[in-house]
Amino acid sequence: MARLYADEQFPRIVVKLLRALDHDILTVQEAGKANQRIPDEDVLAFAIADNRAVLTINRSDFIRLHNLQPIHAGIIVCTEDLNRQRLANQIHEAITNAGDLTNTLIRINRPSK
Repeated sequence: MARLYADEQFPRIVVKLLRALDHDILTVQEAGKANQRIPDEDVLAFAIADNRAVLTINRSDFIRLHNLQPIHAGIIVCTEDLNRQRLANQIHEAITNAGDLTNTLIRINRPSK
């Protein structure tokens, strides 16, 4: 399905659940960039170079980056949701509905109760 790059704070269990749904996800840790305090701009640049959409819970910074640099492989910003299965399902559904993620900003919001 989608080629994604999960930033350092993104929940690992959600990565695992999305992989089970056939998404190709590389994490910052797997890319050898863990605990390096890499600026968000560099995270986006790496994702662009590897043709991957960024997957993050760092909403405000990546929304800002999308507005500054709207040419990218996609950015998916998520609200923190402790129901990890629901979050994975919402991301999967949004990716499926979007089709091509190129230059797209997708916002995943935790449902209000």
